[in-house]
Amino acid sequence: MRAFHRSVVFFAGLALVAGTALAQPKKGPAPKPAPAEAEPEIEMDPAEPAPPPGDEIDMGAEPPPGDLNADMAAADASANAVKAGEVKRTPLSWQDILVVVRKPFLKARRTELLPMFGTTMNDNMVRHYSLGGMLNYYLTDVLAIGVEGQYYQPSFREPFDLVARQARRLPTINTYKWSAALNFHYVPVYGKFAVFDKKLITWEVFFTAGIGAGQSEVEERDKKFPGFTNLLIMPNVGASMRFFLAKWLTVNVGIRDYIFYDKFEPTDRSPTMNATSDQAKSNADGALINNVMFQVGISFWLPTSFEYTTFR
Repeated sequence: MRAFHRSVVFFAGLALVAGTALAQPKKGPAPKPAPAEAEPEIEMDPAEPAPPPGDEIDMGAEPPPGDLNADMAAADASANAVKAGEVKRTPLSWQDILVVVRKPFLKARRTELLPMFGTTMNDNMVRHYSLGGMLNYYLTDVLAIGVEGQYYQPSFREPFDLVARQARRLPTINTYKWSAALNFHYVPVYGKFAVFDKKLITWEVFFTAGIGAGQSEVEERDKKFPGFTNLLIMPNVGASMRFFLAKWLTVNVGIRDYIFYDKFEPTDRSPTMNATSDQAKSNADGALINNVMFQVGISFWLPTSFEYTTFR
């Protein structure tokens, strides 16, 4: 009876182990490891005998050092070689490219003779026209010293008569007679421009500063009282532009401001007060004047030609 009981227990345990084994999932075969890449080998010519062990492979002898002078001579010869063949014309688009030429006009150690005409710009009562000239000597191509002289001709404008009719009195004005100055010129700007893509015009801008003298004269309100003149100290500043037409000819336009202190006729002249010119001048009223003028002239240069002393 005990033997039967032990047999039952044995077979029951065996069945439990078998059921557990069948319930587990089946595992596939383990992946094989990838073979390692083989290192590249140097392919040897089978005709050549194998080198003995321990000897290095002969890669060939190093080339001899080159000759630098010979290499440069060969390069120059190949660059200067002219190929024979048909000459091709330059495309039309290249005609629009202009080469910047060197300065076509030199002023150093040359004399400029400049006749000029001018007119006042900021006086609404009387307009002055001037006729004069300048003589300049250029120490360098950008720096010059010179003298100038002008003679003025007055012309009364319409407001002068309108004030006289409306206010029943004549305005207080002075007219200018002449002026002279010592000037210095400096040229900081130089350039070129094209006219219709055909002609290059050279131009420059120069500044002027100087000191001079001039004379003004009082316009009497009542002609029975004498007038008087004033000697003026006249510094001036201005800017001008010059256009080069030939080696000996240029055209100038500019604006100049002549600054001075002027004296005007007293308003209370009578037979017993300020009757003489000396009395009127001693009691005259003064004012600081800016006589702005527009000037245009033609310059003639001596000598008429020049030579370059430096390379392009």
